[in-house]
Formats: sequence, C-alpha cells, structure tokens
Amino acid sequence: MHIEQQKIPQATAKRLPLYYRFLNNLYNQGKMRVSSKELSEAVKVDSATIRRDFSYFGALGKKGYGYNVEYLLSFFRKTLDQDETTKVALIGVGNLGTAFLHYNFMKNNNTKIQFAFDTNEGKIGTEVGGVPVAHIDDLEEKIGEDISVAILTVPSSAAQGIADRLVKAGVSGILNFTPARITVPDHVRVHHIDLAVELQALVYFLKHYPLDVEENIESDEED
Repeated sequence: MHIEQQKIPQATAKRLPLYYRFLNNLYNQGKMRVSSKELSEAVKVDSATIRRDFSYFGALGKKGYGYNVEYLLSFFRKTLDQDETTKVALIGVGNLGTAFLHYNFMKNNNTKIQFAFDTNEGKIGTEVGGVPVAHIDDLEEKIGEDISVAILTVPSSAAQGIADRLVKAGVSGILNFTPARITVPDHVRVHHIDLAVELQALVYFLKHYPLDVEENIESDEED
C-alpha cells in the first residue's frame, strides 16, 4: 500500500512509533487482536484519536473485532521503515551524550548510533557503550553518506557551528538537546528538545491542570 505521508498530520506521525512499540509487545506475548480501547489504555491516547490516526491509512480494523495485531505490526513496520537501520551520529560525549551511547536505542533495532564525536582527548579513540569516539575534527570524514541523522548534546555556544558542519556533511535530520535554537536550510529537519523547558512545562501543568481532568496535552489542534 502506498502511503502519501504529507497528508498525515504531524501529531499522528509522532504517535506511530508509540503504537508500534505497544503492538510489538503484544505480538511477543502471543496476542492476536486488540481493541482501540485496549490500545488507548496502554498508550494513554483516547480511542477516538487512535481511530482517527489509523483512518489515515485506510481500513486497518473491523468493527466488533478490533485490530489484527500481526497485520498492524507488519503495516507499521513498513510505514516506519523498521526493516532498514538508520545510522546516527552523536556529537558531544558529556553526561547526556554518554547516557545516550550506553542506551543506544536498544528497543529500536532500526536506529543505531554509529559514531560519537568530542574534543576531549581522554575520550577520543575509546569506546562508550560499544560506540567509537572520534575527534570532532574528523566529523565530515566519518559521517560520509551512511549517516543522515545526528544528535546534538554539545554546549549551546557550539550548537550552530556544529549544525552548519553537519548540514554540509549531508545530514538531513538533527535532534537538538541544547537550549540553542539552531538555523538550518529548508531541506533539513530539526527537532528541539530542551529538557529544562519540558520540566518547567510539567511543573506548570501540575499546578494549573488537576490530575482528574482528562486532557490530551498533545492535541491534534497543533497540526
């Protein structure tokens, strides 16, 4: 089935990996079918949203039956390109970068940090979590054509300069964990994840939104 990804709302696209992870767990448990209610309770997304998300891909379930777990898993595996491994570069082997290297997306076997880069001579030439650490000066040479995604865990002052080099090296996606808002060409996608901002937002919602009020913070209205 050919899916025209540009017609799928971004909020829906962000939820697909969540659905895939849960379905994969169900499949490993030997479960053959699942209802939208069960999915809702597991992934904390309301049933109406799940049905709307799935509707973008055609008829994935049957009324009164629910969803076939194996079929859904196979469908989303293809949709999310789970059969292909995406190689990732990590820039900045500090505390956060080191944590990423040890984790290395073990639950997502289609994503793997291939190289890490830093300026600390004590780390260069070593391996962290099985990932070789190279000098930042070797970034362009190491990345080559195989790596299209990079994770930035560098000081804010270095973020833009490193991003510029990544773009020139051919990287088309950057996951930015620095507070800096980097600027890139239109053909490059950047996802900014500022942990301090996320924490402040969490504290705000705790204070102003009672826990007994069911509200989907990541509303489809943002699309």
